[in-house]
Amino acid sequence: MELKELAKLAVDVRKNAYAPYSKFHVGAALLTADGKVYTGVNIESASYTPTCCAERTAFAKAVSEGERNFVAIAVAGGFMDKEAEYCYPCGVCRQVMVEFCNPKTFKVIMAKTGEEFKEHLLDEILPYSFGPSDLA
Repeated sequence: MELKELAKLAVDVRKNAYAPYSKFHVGAALLTADGKVYTGVNIESASYTPTCCAERTAFAKAVSEGERNFVAIAVAGGFMDKEAEYCYPCGVCRQVMVEFCNPKTFKVIMAKTGEEFKEHLLDEILPYSFGPSDLA
């Protein structure tokens, strides 16, 4: 799958987000090594603490189906009455990514559209991370 297709999926799925408090809708599309895609959206809660980000929703869906090998994730966020913005994953989501992905090869795409996006390696947006290899 091309990265622009993954970016477009993230942009498209954000319409399903549940964000009645912040009104900031986020969609994510997670690509596995064997080509499957798992999408996720942010799900807010009135008490905020149990709110789940789109990226973690996608990972939870994939991991619960037995997936463990991931290639890339695309993220699109913003207010629904506007075009998606370059929306970087929060620190908690980045930490979840490092739990399951090789920071030197896993791609993180921030998408405005399927054609307009930025691409980084996880290592670039989470330098000096602490992950499973630190406990070996």
